[in-house]
Amino acid sequence: MYKILANTIFLGKDVHFLPDCHSTNDIAFQMVRQKKAQEGTVVICSNQTKGRGQRGNVWVSEPGKNLTLSLVLRPSFLDITEQFQLNMCVSNGIREFLQEYVPDIKVKWPNDLVVPGEGKIGGILIENSVTSEGWEFAVVGIGLNINQEKFPLPFATSLKKLTGTEFDLGELFRLLITRLEQKYIQLRKGKIKEIKTEYLNYLYSKGEWKNFGLGEDQILGKILGIDSLGQLQIEMENGEISTFGFKDIRLPLE
Repeated sequence: MYKILANTIFLGKDVHFLPDCHSTNDIAFQMVRQKKAQEGTVVICSNQTKGRGQRGNVWVSEPGKNLTLSLVLRPSFLDITEQFQLNMCVSNGIREFLQEYVPDIKVKWPNDLVVPGEGKIGGILIENSVTSEGWEFAVVGIGLNINQEKFPLPFATSLKKLTGTEFDLGELFRLLITRLEQKYIQLRKGKIKEIKTEYLNYLYSKGEWKNFGLGEDQILGKILGIDSLGQLQIEMENGEISTFGFKDIRLPLE
């Protein structure tokens, strides 16, 4: 089903399909350490049993229904302070891919894909290996709800739930990887302004007054944008502008 791709330059030229695994990110990291992976290697799994999300959350996926995969990248052309640029690049690629089927796709900071009023349709977990000499490699974990229709958690949806269509996972895999490679090449070329503009144009709740979770409390604020480190810039009720990292603040789906 998941073949080596003929229509890409480097991404998807080395594809490893596993019927079952605990985490594609863990497998990809293991392959890198054993020097069995190169830039563009893809690990994809039909039944991922211990997928991870942001903040230590578990990514639950019904076997054989969705796309759960990890990409190995070596973005050594970026400084370690520029890690969020890769995040934006990948988010843009997935959002653009999904938009072919569901027009109203947004990126929920820092890296979820959501359909307003319907729920979360995908998530990204980027884990990096950084040394004193710079950025060694990144493992980009991606989970997309495709054909699953029932979810154990609220605020979740899928392409099938939204469109009523059963999708060919192999074909979607090919289209997704092609789009991601295009966006990654854009990043390599230093098109940072274009990447950030696109990310902000589709940022969930940008410019809207929302209740944010801040520890045990809630605050009312409005997303203005992100800073150079990818931290969220929020205007408070009193007009003050504050900056928050992803571990500091939560924006729930409504």
